[in-house]
Amino acid sequence: MWKFFHKLASPPHFYQFAGKVVPWFAFTAIACIGYGGYAGLFVAPADYQQGDAFRIIYVHVPAAYLSMMGYSIMAISAGIGLIWRIKLSHAVTAAAAPLGAWFTFLALATGSIWGKPMWGTWWEWGDPRLTSELLLLFLYIGYMALRASIDDIAKADKASAVLALVGAVNVPIIHYSVEWWSSLHQGPTLVREGGPGMVSDMLYPLLAMILGFTFLFGALLLGRVRTEVLFRERRAKWVREMLLDDGGTT
Repeated sequence: MWKFFHKLASPPHFYQFAGKVVPWFAFTAIACIGYGGYAGLFVAPADYQQGDAFRIIYVHVPAAYLSMMGYSIMAISAGIGLIWRIKLSHAVTAAAAPLGAWFTFLALATGSIWGKPMWGTWWEWGDPRLTSELLLLFLYIGYMALRASIDDIAKADKASAVLALVGAVNVPIIHYSVEWWSSLHQGPTLVREGGPGMVSDMLYPLLAMILGFTFLFGALLLGRVRTEVLFRERRAKWVREMLLDDGGTT
């Protein structure tokens, strides 16, 4: 197992491995999102309190989950890059940031759309989850801005990795905000004592959407990391040889 991960840290091996995995991730994402979207919109019954307005959870919940997962991936890979000086880890961190930012924006946008009919307002500054999620978006943007402001890749990797690690403290705050403080958001629904608080007709489509969005994130992330690896290794011998072997089409 450790030998596999050690080999995976090699840029040329990762590039080839990711190229094989991406189509499978993409196919799984399409299948899960297709089922979850159809079942969530047309099969799941209307909520007894929110009516059909609740159906936005099939986008909002996966997006919010991935906003935190994306930053967690950034922080973990940044730490690995700083401690063990694995260049591929910095490539993963850099590739994950734009994806995480977009999913965070999607979570905030769908949350606002959902909040208007439920709370009577598009935004509530006093809600801890809303403000901490907005802070997460600013952390993503700050990370990308810091990287873009430093021309030297090695220096950019180190400086932005430190920011990614410091900002990671916000992830558990987002997750536990509804338990630690008074919040407009409802409490945990999926992971809670006594099991999920949803009927199966609502639950299964949501789980499918979460799984589908996760595989979509994985496919996009692997594709972006492959591009980042090529940019960083563009002068390496293996890149030139690969392009020559493949006729310049890889």
